[in-house]
Parts: sequence; C-alpha cells; structure tokens
Amino acid sequence: MIDLKIEKKDLLLYAVTERSCLRGKSLEEAVEQAILGGVTCVQLREKNISQDELIEEAKKLLAICRKYNVPLIINDDYEAALKSGADGVHVGIEDAPVAEIRRIAGESFIIGATAKTVEQARLAEASGADYLGVGAVFPSPTKTNAIRITPQQLSEICGCVTLPAVAIGGITAENVREIKGCGHSGIAAVSAIFGAEDVRAAVQELCSAVKDTL
Repeated sequence: MIDLKIEKKDLLLYAVTERSCLRGKSLEEAVEQAILGGVTCVQLREKNISQDELIEEAKKLLAICRKYNVPLIINDDYEAALKSGADGVHVGIEDAPVAEIRRIAGESFIIGATAKTVEQARLAEASGADYLGVGAVFPSPTKTNAIRITPQQLSEICGCVTLPAVAIGGITAENVREIKGCGHSGIAAVSAIFGAEDVRAAVQELCSAVKDTL
C-alpha cells in the first residue's frame, strides 16, 4: 500500500475503469495512458468476473499504479482489495458497511463511500470513510438508472462533512463547469476517459477543465 492515506490532491481526476469503452486497447495500456495524462487515482470496476480474476487484474494494474505512485481502489469487493494489495475499496449504499470494512481492514486501508444525500454522507464519515463519491451529477452512459443530484445537492453534501468528495456521473470536459464551486475535491469519470480515442489527450483536457471548477 502507499504510505499515506488518500489526500484531496489524489482525488482531482479519479478514473473508473470500464472495459466496454476501450476501443481495442488493453485495460493496462489505457490505465497507463490515463495516468500519464494526469489521472490521480484509479478505481478498478469489474462486475462480471470472479473474485480470483478480479484479484489477478488488480495485481496487473497495481504494478502500473505503483510505478507512478497513484492509488488503486477496487470497486465493491474489499476482500479482493486486501488480497491483491490494492490501496483500498469503494463501496456503494448496498455494499458492505464502511464500519465493518474499517474493523476488518484497519486504519491504513482507504475506504471510499457513495453518498447521494446529506444523511448518507454524514453516516459514511461517522463510520470511518476516507472520501465520498457523490452523484450522479449528469446522465451517465454507464449507469443509466443512477439517481441524479443537482449542483445544489452536490454542494450541500460536500459541505456537510470534512471528507474530500469526488463528483461522478456523466462528467465531461464540456459540462464539468456546471458544477463549479460546489465544494468537490475533484471528479470521477468513466467513458470520458476510457471511451476516448486518445486517452492521454482526453485526460489532459479533462484535467485542465476540472481545475477550473475547484
């Protein structure tokens, strides 16, 4: 694991993987190009593979993330995160409780939690989460059934806790300015990164746009 737990600067541009977007690239190639473009944190999200396969994929990405000192977070499966040596896990509302993961994984393990309401954000903070994922702030091509939140709600959620928060959901370099000044530490993106023909160039553009919103 990395020496320090996650910091605000690590959340500036948080990439969430999606194989279906890759346009023929390998996941490892796309992740490395994303980091070279300016991605500051990587989340491995795989919904349709076994835990053993997830652990193996995590180990491959971990080698790349270590090379550039970028945290690797696993979506949902904290056991796979622990077994692979990843830096942490991100859990949704219906996944294992943050407090339970903290008890099992210890204090050095990074735990991110999804929050769509002020109440959920406060519970995540009280339970020991390290950061929040807040959204969906725009319609998401990868989660078509995601509950939308307004910029005002994003601002309220970010402002009700001391935890850093990433905004997520359909964010692009073109629309990210609509959430300017909402109190987020950065944004998470899926298709805007991994669906790009030139991942590195797309990330550079997105990174520049995000900085203008903070």
